[in-house]
Amino acid sequence: MTANVITLARIILAVIVIVIFQIGFYGIIIALILTMIVFYMDSLDGYLARKLRVANDFGALFDITGDRIVENIYWIYFTTVGLVPIWVPIIIISRSFLVDTVRSVAYSKEGKTPFGEKSMMRSKFTLFLTASRFMRALYGTAKVVVFILLGGILILKNGSLSIGILYSATVMKNYYLFTTIIVWLTVVLNLVRGLPVLWDGKYYLFSREYPRELKNAQ
Repeated sequence: MTANVITLARIILAVIVIVIFQIGFYGIIIALILTMIVFYMDSLDGYLARKLRVANDFGALFDITGDRIVENIYWIYFTTVGLVPIWVPIIIISRSFLVDTVRSVAYSKEGKTPFGEKSMMRSKFTLFLTASRFMRALYGTAKVVVFILLGGILILKNGSLSIGILYSATVMKNYYLFTTIIVWLTVVLNLVRGLPVLWDGKYYLFSREYPRELKNAQ
């Protein structure tokens, strides 16, 4: 229960962070600090679940849901303020829906989970890409870095307007270019972790049995 409470708390905190982002220069700084806490909580809930031996299938799925909500909140916000192209959240959200649909069918029909011994992944390589601690930590770190960098752009802009700090056009241009590169690298990493799920889950996507059962269930 404790791990699930943390998952719920970080969703709520992520929403609060977006509000704080809009307060001004010092609000952005506070929001970036809280952003690091939000993503630290992502690793904390899993650690506590294992430590307290309360890890279960629902907790794992709820953790993934929390990840999706938090990540999408940030992508949508930075898109609305003009720092991220609209194609980024379209790709991220579409990938999430597709992957989670396949995982839901695998779990409901065969009890397969995204991670662990009952993982739906069919090879060690695809399991490594989607579920290994290394890849999960890599993508988690990428998200923290990219959101901090995007928040940094807001700091640079608001610093110039609010407290009179001036930055050269070259500094701003190079910083924005670097951040844009990291944004798209994060998108690529997101797809690298998502496409193997669709590949191994093609059985559920294209099987005659499952689409018919899902249609009848509706």
